[in-house]
Amino acid sequence: MRTILKIKMPVETGNAAIKNGSLQRGIGSLMETLKPEAAYFYPEDGKRTALFVFNMQDAAQMPVILEPLFEGLDAAISLTPVMNFEDLQKGLAEMVKHR
Repeated sequence: MRTILKIKMPVETGNAAIKNGSLQRGIGSLMETLKPEAAYFYPEDGKRTALFVFNMQDAAQMPVILEPLFEGLDAAISLTPVMNFEDLQKGLAEMVKHR
């Protein structure tokens, strides 16, 4: 299922992670694990924020993906299932068929 992962980290934790290299290593590892179709990095509410769009195969992936972010970056995280336009069209067509 296509999913958006949003990560927000406290400024102090992010600063320390950049200085010791763990932020760079962690984001690199996350990119390898997720193989996202898109990844964006930006400030939001004064915090470093990252947004990844990826395909989550199974809910059992959540601990593997999320725990290092909680533990290593003290990150606030959200996971949201999403659709692209093709998914929406397919879903609406199925909905109409079942009415």
